[in-house]
Amino acid sequence: MKKTAIVTGGSRGIGYAVAKQLGLDGCQVVIFSLENPADCQEAFDKLTEMEIDWHYIQGSIDSGEGRERLVRETVEHFGRIDILVNNAGVAPKERKDLLEMTQESFDRVVGINTKGTLFLTQAVAKQMVSQEQVFANKGHIVNIGSCSAQVSSVSRGEYCISKAAVSMVTTLFADRLAPEGIVVNEVRPGVIATDMTSVVTEKYDKMIADGVFPIARWGKPEDVAGVVSLFCSDRMVYTTGNYVDVDGGFHIKRL
Repeated sequence: MKKTAIVTGGSRGIGYAVAKQLGLDGCQVVIFSLENPADCQEAFDKLTEMEIDWHYIQGSIDSGEGRERLVRETVEHFGRIDILVNNAGVAPKERKDLLEMTQESFDRVVGINTKGTLFLTQAVAKQMVSQEQVFANKGHIVNIGSCSAQVSSVSRGEYCISKAAVSMVTTLFADRLAPEGIVVNEVRPGVIATDMTSVVTEKYDKMIADGVFPIARWGKPEDVAGVVSLFCSDRMVYTTGNYVDVDGGFHIKRL
């Protein structure tokens, strides 16, 4: 029997790299995204070429109906849920100084990054608890956080707040679900080459050139996927509520 993994925001960037890696690990993968499936066909064809068993569901985690449909259709298609990777997230549409941040932007970012993650985790956790245990534990949940959970960016405060909250979501569900045989952990990417960071390429190129990052290069989505893969494996069943920075050492305090 194969494990079934849900990867939100899995049609591109970090999410796609995670979906691909979990598929190569032997999971059957459900990709959940807002993208029109026709626009992702080339990426999906590559999964098929790698003999990955995948299924696409279109929707958004900020919708209660979308979250419920994701769980329902996953169980209908594959029979169970063993892994949830909460990767879907957004940055502010416009970077603004903290004194100019709007309530509308805050509601959008926190609604997707924090509220959506929390309530999808709740829904999936209930499904996991209800299932017969057939693997080393009942489930693995991995939240894709950010170095911004701890690093201040005053031009995108809503994003930092949303990711700091995701860290507490990780802690809370790790505590609550440990007796159920479900482990919950977090990966905190740093500067990863994705669509989200493409708008500030010049800024991060300079930081890398100036030696801000001990590992002096851009991170790749595959760097994140590798850690997620480990967290979702049967080698990680006695570790919960923890996080790993995937940031080239950016978190290290230096003199």
